[in-house]
Amino acid sequence: MNIKSQMTLLIVEDSPTLMVAYQEYLRQEPCQVIYAETGTEAMAQIEKKLPDVILLDLGLPDMNGMEILKHINEYQLDCSVVVVTAQGSVEVAVEAMRYKAFDFIEKPFDGKRLILTIRNALLREKSRRKLSDFDPIDEPQTQYYGLMGASRSMQVLYQIINNAASSKATVFITGESGTGKELCADAIHQQSPRKNKPFIAINCAAIPRELMESEIFGHTKGAFTSAVSDRKGAALLAHSGTLFLDEIGDMSLDLQSKLLRFVQTGTVQKVGDNKLEKVDVRFICATNRDPLIEVQEGRFREDLYYRLHVIPILLPPLRERDDDISLIAKHFLTKYTYEENKSFKNFAPETEAILLSYHWPGNVRQLQNVIRNIVVLNDGVEVIPNMLPAPLNNWQNDYLSPHQSETQTIVQSTKSTQFSPSHIRPLWQVEKETIEHAIKLCEGNISKAAALLAISASTIYRKKKEWEGKLLK
Repeated sequence: MNIKSQMTLLIVEDSPTLMVAYQEYLRQEPCQVIYAETGTEAMAQIEKKLPDVILLDLGLPDMNGMEILKHINEYQLDCSVVVVTAQGSVEVAVEAMRYKAFDFIEKPFDGKRLILTIRNALLREKSRRKLSDFDPIDEPQTQYYGLMGASRSMQVLYQIINNAASSKATVFITGESGTGKELCADAIHQQSPRKNKPFIAINCAAIPRELMESEIFGHTKGAFTSAVSDRKGAALLAHSGTLFLDEIGDMSLDLQSKLLRFVQTGTVQKVGDNKLEKVDVRFICATNRDPLIEVQEGRFREDLYYRLHVIPILLPPLRERDDDISLIAKHFLTKYTYEENKSFKNFAPETEAILLSYHWPGNVRQLQNVIRNIVVLNDGVEVIPNMLPAPLNNWQNDYLSPHQSETQTIVQSTKSTQFSPSHIRPLWQVEKETIEHAIKLCEGNISKAAALLAISASTIYRKKKEWEGKLLK
């Protein structure tokens, strides 16, 4: 693999005082640091050589730094941008995240916060560079603790968890429902030095608001009607370990202020008690909402958001992980076939094509439930389309017919009504055209094309490698 030995950081800042501060903060970091005082200089530097990470001030003398961020987003340039600004409004932060900034830091900032953010951005880009050189023929990591997936996005996620796990820094996980946020939090804990200590998870959406404070901080006997004895809360139970607050956006604003004090001081106060207790926990929180929108609309405290949003992790939805759908479906098919003492071995190609084409709004959790439904309610060796439950049984009617005609087109493209010996070509060339045609019809989705051709995706990757060798001869 051809991986850069040293990462590059471009700092776009017009303040000489801050330039000196950046130099002091970053002098120990293993990266090449280059500077630009204006937006024009920054754009020229980006055109000349794209840095791995950009630390971007918005208040530049010749332009708004947001224009640079928009340019990077529009042209999909492979670098991470950390926005730094004195314009600390929620609207600015939301706009920066809309244009895919890696993080947002408000001036004045803490040096440790800056260094940690830059390190995380550099580590993400380093992981992305490794994966850009990743050969699909090589065996990717298919499972990481409870998480599963061999796609590039999941390989990046595993790298980020590896890099973040050793720190005590707070992790803020975002992602749609069913993407595996608690599994991600557990993987961080299991990979961390705290792995032999407690991992305590609280679902803030599942506990009545009037009981949430007691659940987190505990209570003393008589603190309220049903408090018949002293009780430790999740914070004290997680001492020396990890406290995971799932769906933190559902927490009331009043409790958010108490949580902020806990995060800042490391002390908790039980309900009904005047005594403060010192607690050592690593915070991980998660939400399926856009946290900055929640801040903007007044449902989430801005100061708490910036205190918790130290290491952001975004879990990709299943529809963006095409290569993983078959892998996960087969895993659950094997698991539930064993549990239910059934005989299923595999999916029919048509069934697999439907699974790959469906948009999976409920993500991995929905796929898990679909496979469990199939195994429990059906018998057989192969899962056929008629076994699919709602809403996939309706989806197959819309999807299968046009794709069956596409499959026929693929097959017919290899035939000719009039053949002579001069028309015969090497089989690998015909095979190459057929597979490339299938990939084109499936809009570049190799997994979907493989399912329709009734071969594995790894077979296509291997054949593509073989074709390259033949063409070079």
